Amino acid sequence: MQLTSKDEAHLKRVHPDLARVIRRAAAMWPHKDQVFFITCSTRTLEEQKKLIAAGASRTLRSRHLPGKTNKLSHAVDLAVRMGKTVRWDESLFVQMSKTIKAAAKAEKVTLEWGGDWKTFSDKPHYQLPWKQYPG
Repeated sequence: MQLTSKDEAHLKRVHPDLARVIRRAAAMWPHKDQVFFITCSTRTLEEQKKLIAAGASRTLRSRHLPGKTNKLSHAVDLAVRMGKTVRWDESLFVQMSKTIKAAAKAEKVTLEWGGDWKTFSDKPHYQLPWKQYPG
C-alpha cells in the first residue's frame, strides 16, 4: 500500500521512529480493498483544548502536542478507508493494530496502541511511550 502525499506531510511532523513504523506498516498492509491513512499527527494546544471540551480527548499532556526539544509529535491517529468510505469498525482497528505492532517490532521501536489502554480506549491512536521518548 502506498501512503498519500497528505500522509507523508503528516509524517514530516512526527518523530522519525514513528514515521518509520507507519511507512513499514503501509508496506506490510495485506488488504488490497482497504487503505489506512493518518487522520491526525501534530496538534496545537488550542486544538487539544477543543478536543477535550468535546470529549474526544482527556489530557493536555497529549503525545500529539509537539515535544519541547524536537518540536515533533509523538503520536498519530489512523483510520481505514474502503473505497470512498471511511470505516470505524472495531474489527478493522484490531486488524490494523496487528500490522502496526508487527511493523514496530520489525523496526525495533516501542509503540503504544490506544486500543490497549484500560481506562480510555482510543483505537485510532498510536504513540511513542513517554519513558523511551520523553519529548
